[in-house]
Amino acid sequence: MTMRRTRILIIDDDRLIRWSLRQKLEALAYDVSEAETGAAGLRAAQDLAPDLVLLDMKLPDAKGTDILEELRKSWPDLPVVMITAFGVIEDVVTAMRRGAYDFIAKPLEDAKLQNTIRHALEAAALKKKIAAYREIEQKKFVPDQIIGQTPVMVQLLGMVRKIAESEASIVLLQGESGTGKDLIAQTIHHWSRRREALFLAINCSAIPENLLESELFGYEKGAFTDAKHQKRGLVELADEGTLFLDEISSLSLPLQAKLLRFLETNTFKRVGGLRDIDVDLRVIAATNQDLERLCREEKFRKDLFYRLNVCPVNLPSLSERKDDILPLAGYFIAHYNKKFNKNIQGLEKSAEKLFLHYAWPGNVRELKNAIERAMIFEEDAFISPQYLPIRLNEPASSASPPSSDAPSAGSLSLPEAEKKMVVQALRQARGNKSEAARLLGISRDTLRYKLKKINLG
Repeated sequence: MTMRRTRILIIDDDRLIRWSLRQKLEALAYDVSEAETGAAGLRAAQDLAPDLVLLDMKLPDAKGTDILEELRKSWPDLPVVMITAFGVIEDVVTAMRRGAYDFIAKPLEDAKLQNTIRHALEAAALKKKIAAYREIEQKKFVPDQIIGQTPVMVQLLGMVRKIAESEASIVLLQGESGTGKDLIAQTIHHWSRRREALFLAINCSAIPENLLESELFGYEKGAFTDAKHQKRGLVELADEGTLFLDEISSLSLPLQAKLLRFLETNTFKRVGGLRDIDVDLRVIAATNQDLERLCREEKFRKDLFYRLNVCPVNLPSLSERKDDILPLAGYFIAHYNKKFNKNIQGLEKSAEKLFLHYAWPGNVRELKNAIERAMIFEEDAFISPQYLPIRLNEPASSASPPSSDAPSAGSLSLPEAEKKMVVQALRQARGNKSEAARLLGISRDTLRYKLKKINLG
């Protein structure tokens, strides 16, 4: 299947200009069409759906700026490059205000023409990607993902809504791993006036230090060896939206200083750049660390902590909201029923008791993973303790009473049950050992050992 060539429409009454442009652009593998009047150009745009329009400023039947306005009404994202006589500044200003991407002056220079077209097409493609990403993210987020009926969660969600509807530009989320900081960050975005703009997230601990500044602030062409083109960073792309900085405590001290300057001024420079760029966005930072302790240990800047701590939100651990455990389990069972095409109706009573007695050090994330794992193996209508991670069968503390409904070994011996679970995990992971190990809640090395033990290694 051959890919469709990029379509360019030339609207110009000068036959020689059109011929010259066609020769140059077809040599660059563009699919070129022509029109000599504004009316013909609008009809051609309707018929051809071009990817870019080269539009002369002066046409026999209309001003180029008027045709530009008509094009923008029907195709607001279509890049239009104006062709103008050298020095006609007033017309150029009008065209740019009405949405022209750029202009090129006669006589047309090959290098300027090629660069302008390439940049216009790249900008349009980026716009489409952002629009598609926004649509995916909005579909992905559903407010009822937040399960919380305990007083502490009701109070938390009330605070989150107030923050979301306010103009607070900086929010700090603090809580243990797995408490749902990323979900709360998305909730703040989707309950705010910024919901139509982008929500972009970055895990500060997952990107090497030497790349993180470029990811955040972008870079100029030639800023370093591999910087062959200008790149916009997440701060710039999230303009008018929300930027979520997860694991903020992992930032190096020099990068903390640059982040602080940005938060105080709402301006930044791309790496290798000289010009300050203004943006308007909300920054949500998250951490599972005690930032005040890190400040005392001089691992985190005090001034940055004070700047971030304007609107702190502390997320409770799952052990602080035990009445939410079973509703959360029910939510995740429904989720994985759809994903795995199953019809599990809930937890057995003995499994419910295990869930309520367990301490959940990994919080909601650990509960979700436990349900996912059990759903893969369970073949009956209710999840039994047999397929839950072994650690769930351990009491939360010495004070936790053992369950009177604790499962027996059943019809399978322990080695047989273990072999069955390993085989099913591998089947579910389609032979991917890393994924199978994740599903089983063990390391890849442990899985290798178990495979050898059951003669499957």
